Amino acid sequence: MSQNDQSQRFLFDNSDVRGEMVELERSYAEVLAKHPYPQPVAELLGEMLAAAALLCGTLKFDGLLILQARSSGSVPLLMIECSSDREVRGLARYDAESVKDGAGLHELMPDGVLTMTIDPKNGQRYQGIVPLEGANLAECLSGYFATSEQLPTRFWLNADSRHARGLLLQQLPADRLKDAEAREASWQHVTALADTLTAEELLGLDNETLLHRLYHEEDVRLFDGQPLVFRCSCSRERSANALVSLGQDDAERLLGELGGEITVDCQFCNQRYLFDGNDIAQLFAGGGSAAPSETRH
Repeated sequence: MSQNDQSQRFLFDNSDVRGEMVELERSYAEVLAKHPYPQPVAELLGEMLAAAALLCGTLKFDGLLILQARSSGSVPLLMIECSSDREVRGLARYDAESVKDGAGLHELMPDGVLTMTIDPKNGQRYQGIVPLEGANLAECLSGYFATSEQLPTRFWLNADSRHARGLLLQQLPADRLKDAEAREASWQHVTALADTLTAEELLGLDNETLLHRLYHEEDVRLFDGQPLVFRCSCSRERSANALVSLGQDDAERLLGELGGEITVDCQFCNQRYLFDGNDIAQLFAGGGSAAPSETRH
């Protein structure tokens, strides 16, 4: 298997269907390295990471895609961000004592809700919310598109704490096949073949081999891969802006309550930003936040 984290698009020449494949290893490892996730949580987080990367590959926008799942269970939050530059980060909140070995989606996230947010740099923010229904995350996402006005879309996702892989198929507007029955038959054919994929095949085969195994009787064009990387968007400046948004009185009150130093932690990457009294005074005097104060020890 390729060691390069990437998404890769493919097209069926004789039907109105396109696909996307994602393979994540290094970026997945970097996400998992930030917290001691139990295996079931790590695997679910990997599936959601692959799903977000697949979705970014199908959208034409400049901005951020956010997948967020919430529940009342042992995993109250899963959150993945994938930018249009294919930079990903993710986190999960969990109760380690109640996470059981081998637990699946509905054991970890009962009564869950899935939210997909598209936040373009220019333009209107879009958000869709659906229940986490289905046997697994792939079925939940497929159901999300089935109940929306989007094009019919199916997902296949797997992760094993080392690799996270995903396959997406999407029906395109009528072009090569104008007849409705022929379009439906073609869609059912390509999705039925994808349903034969085992977890071992999806996790273990390179993209070209996987496509050949599924669709060797079809004319399929595989495009060049697009790299994916882990990158956190946190910064000292953004942390400072969050403190400024509190207002000077509240920031100074918080500084006193915390013994003269405010710590802002990034939940995604565990980076820590420290602000003392001189930093806070500098912020509200308009001096900026590019570097810690000279009194920092």
